[in-house]
Amino acid sequence: MTKGKNVLTTGDVAKICNVAPRTVSKWFDRGELKGYRIPGSKDRRIPVSELIRFMKVNNMPATEIAAGKIRVLIVGDESDATSALSEALRTKADYEVETVHGNFETGVIAQKFAPHVLLVNLLAKGVDVTDICKSIRANEDLQTMKIIAIANELSESEAAALLEKGFDGYVADIADGSEVIKKVEETTAIIY
Repeated sequence: MTKGKNVLTTGDVAKICNVAPRTVSKWFDRGELKGYRIPGSKDRRIPVSELIRFMKVNNMPATEIAAGKIRVLIVGDESDATSALSEALRTKADYEVETVHGNFETGVIAQKFAPHVLLVNLLAKGVDVTDICKSIRANEDLQTMKIIAIANELSESEAAALLEKGFDGYVADIADGSEVIKKVEETTAIIY
């Protein structure tokens, strides 16, 4: 699998699982293997993270998946906290990490870097959170990307509003690298 390929065809999944493509289609149609259909087509696409989850649930060896490192893009400011988080993700979790500081830069780097997870610091100046979520969710190549907010303690209504905007979750403290790693792994459904 090439770097940046976050979504697989039924043929790709069939080769990885050593089954016929029709078997993969049956898994998909029964809802056992989640993904999406290409609009106007019968073709199916399965995110790599979903395939890994499916294989683990069904005790299938996942050695054929060359997923590489998890790629994380941090949208933040130029603070020491952002730098410390970036370093913690590299050293503690062995993630590939890039950091950006604005909406335009986020879009450009997301296209090139193809991150699995986008961490958005809600307190960073000059970042339009709503715009970032809309842009990512509207881009077919980036739809499997998980978006996690970094925010101070949120009320239930504030957390619900984040989910409505397109976030997949949030972490309360940017300084707690372990908590961020836990949320990244939980959100991408990769279990070690």
